[in-house]
Amino acid sequence: MELVAGAFSSAAEKSKQQGKELFLNSNRVYGSYREMAERESRLPQDERIDFVSIVTPNHHHFEIAQTFITAGFHVVCDKPMTTTLADAEELCRLVKQHEVVFALTHNYTGYPMVKQARELVRQGTLGTIRKIVVEYPQGWLANFLEGAGAKQAVWRTDPQQAGVAGCFGDIGSHAENLAHYLTGLEIEEICADLTTFVPGRKLDDDANTLVHYENGARGIMYASQISIGEENNLRIRVYGSEAGLEWRQEDPNYLHVRRLDGPEQVYKHGNNYLAPVAVHNSRLPFGHPEAFIEAFANIYRNAGRTIAAKIAGTTPGEFDTDFPTVQDGARGVHFIHAVVQSSQRRGWMQARYTPPQ
Repeated sequence: MELVAGAFSSAAEKSKQQGKELFLNSNRVYGSYREMAERESRLPQDERIDFVSIVTPNHHHFEIAQTFITAGFHVVCDKPMTTTLADAEELCRLVKQHEVVFALTHNYTGYPMVKQARELVRQGTLGTIRKIVVEYPQGWLANFLEGAGAKQAVWRTDPQQAGVAGCFGDIGSHAENLAHYLTGLEIEEICADLTTFVPGRKLDDDANTLVHYENGARGIMYASQISIGEENNLRIRVYGSEAGLEWRQEDPNYLHVRRLDGPEQVYKHGNNYLAPVAVHNSRLPFGHPEAFIEAFANIYRNAGRTIAAKIAGTTPGEFDTDFPTVQDGARGVHFIHAVVQSSQRRGWMQARYTPPQ
């Protein structure tokens, strides 16, 4: 992939300066995303961009994605995909209508050992899934940082920019996506409790959710941004009738599998004994730390190979379509809104969702 064009700020001058620092042709550094989509679409097919990467605050995702999809461009977008379910479902329809590739950067699914864990579940190593425990504690918003003008805190705690949920929309959505990616199970019911601990904050900064899955499995999802001392401690444990597994994002190169009748087994990244899909997504030799940036790169690489195949009129490789899609994005937006509604009602509610095809 080569970065050849962009709109890098809502301020035209800042965009131009950023383009200069990236050594781009000034003619392809734009003052707005609308200008970018319009002018790029007028270029010959072999000169225009092939896809756009959307890395803005949440409230801009829909309008930017809509603009580029309808102009015929493929899209890679940050999560949550949109701030409303109606917008999420509209993107599902547009992606199908215009036959474009849409990838969502739930980057934790890009880790090799997450893919290994999913393969163990698929192969039946765990038996019937009984319980899923996924947590994502952070501590960076334990104080009123948005009041001090901290840029990331300002928009992530603003309902006009972040959407209906704060902590759960930001990192709780990763917990939902990771659990679904590993197990393939759909959520049937939830009971959520959202709390805002920091005075003056407009959105939740801590959340606890009980989950009922389609096969009778039970789950716990916990997300927090006021858990002092925590950094990005995303952790998932899946327990079946035969075995259990555990993976931690802060120690991502190791996958732990535990059984009743034997010692703990530890899978390590970069080894050839791993499932082919895990090997396919391994970038570094074993013993060398492989982490957050490589996981993001795997999402982009797989999406890029799928886009290249689409352009060439060929079939993507066996593992190249393994990235979160627009349907995953719609499922996530639905879940965020269901969590907020459950917390407001202070009780259980149905949460089953089937994204439009």
